[in-house]
Amino acid sequence: MEVHRWSIRTRLTILGSAVVAGLCMLLAVILLVGIRYLATEQLIDQLVGADDRVAASVEQGEWHNPIPHSHIRDVQVVDQRGRVIAATTDLQGKPPMGDFSAGRAGHVVEKVCDGIFGPARCDLVAAVSVYRDGVHWTVYSAAPVIPLYVHPWLAALVAGSAGALVVAISFGGYQILGRTLLPVHSMQSELDEIEATDVSRRVTVSPSRDEIHDLAESVNRTLERLQAAMGQLRRFTSDASHELRTPVAAMRAQIEDALLAPEETTVPTLGGALLPSLDRLQAIITDLMMIARLEGGASVARRPLDLAALVTTEVERRQHPSKEIKCDLSPGVLVMGQESALARALTNLVDNAERHASHTVTITVRREAGDAADLRFLHGAAILEVLDDGPGIRPDQRETVFQRFTRLDTARSRNAGGSGLGLSIARQIAEGHQGSLTIEDSPHGARFVLRLPLSTAQEP
Repeated sequence: MEVHRWSIRTRLTILGSAVVAGLCMLLAVILLVGIRYLATEQLIDQLVGADDRVAASVEQGEWHNPIPHSHIRDVQVVDQRGRVIAATTDLQGKPPMGDFSAGRAGHVVEKVCDGIFGPARCDLVAAVSVYRDGVHWTVYSAAPVIPLYVHPWLAALVAGSAGALVVAISFGGYQILGRTLLPVHSMQSELDEIEATDVSRRVTVSPSRDEIHDLAESVNRTLERLQAAMGQLRRFTSDASHELRTPVAAMRAQIEDALLAPEETTVPTLGGALLPSLDRLQAIITDLMMIARLEGGASVARRPLDLAALVTTEVERRQHPSKEIKCDLSPGVLVMGQESALARALTNLVDNAERHASHTVTITVRREAGDAADLRFLHGAAILEVLDDGPGIRPDQRETVFQRFTRLDTARSRNAGGSGLGLSIARQIAEGHQGSLTIEDSPHGARFVLRLPLSTAQEP
């Protein structure tokens, strides 16, 4: 039986029914025990009363043998030698029903089993002392012990009532669960329709401020993020296809021209014509793979890094820079990071600045005091600035340049080189290091500011 395949409504109903059944059974047992206790107390009172009546008649000399029955089943009068002097009809000729006496206690009640009443039977026997002919006699009266169920009809009534209560509560709970889960089923149907038709639709939010309301709002927020992600994926796929198609088309055209006029084309000429398109194609593919790794969120080992040393190393590696690169570096500015990733972010920023600078690119590394409003930079921030002296970027376009495959105008066009992914990758690297990458105001050109949490580790 695969219980996990049952509906929540069925499982909750079964669980609730089991709990209610257990509680009803406990209540029925408690009720029967209480009734039995009260009935037993009443029975003892009746036995003691019968003893007192017979004892009074013995003291007055008005007793008879056999003793009249009344509503008590069995009565005996026993003298001091243990002989039965008088008894009810059923006990004529039988030995005493008990071997104990009341003495000075007045009344004594004991439970006697397997006695003169027969095997496997227990009776309550009450004894009272009576003074006769200068000696003490004992009057016994007995009645069967009341069973736990008290009476078959009472047990049947309690059990039937408990069963009816369990059925009623289970049925009511099943109906209530059905009505409670109805909005969830409606939401599921709406989600199925949204999946099959249009993800721009949203599920209906109930007016009541309950868990179903909160669930519907969470689902709608998820749908909004899903729609945004799908839109971003479509745009990214379209842009990537367009960017890849351009160098491929250029190479195809060059190869077709070479095939049409093979006598006018040499291998070095064709190779020289194809290499720029291949370099661009390789750059786009490399950047796409880098974005996939960043979005995959793979954990990497980090260690303390000196930003000034990192900048110095990367600037020295650049061969034949197209623009002059100036550095203003404060030593000992440490961050916790992955060297290759931060080097890639720096390279992308410098490449972008070189493409759009008029003459000079300035790189600055410095410390910045902690910001209590931003927990990332509570202990201070490491600042890496890359400034060019080009045309700059308007404030309303500063966030746009971080989108993938975004170019603003002819000054930042495809002809300037680049895949259109460098700045997006740099921002993802910054955010992956709990930092930020923004464009801030400057007197001229574009000023990219990379902020990273300042490390408290010792200098490497």
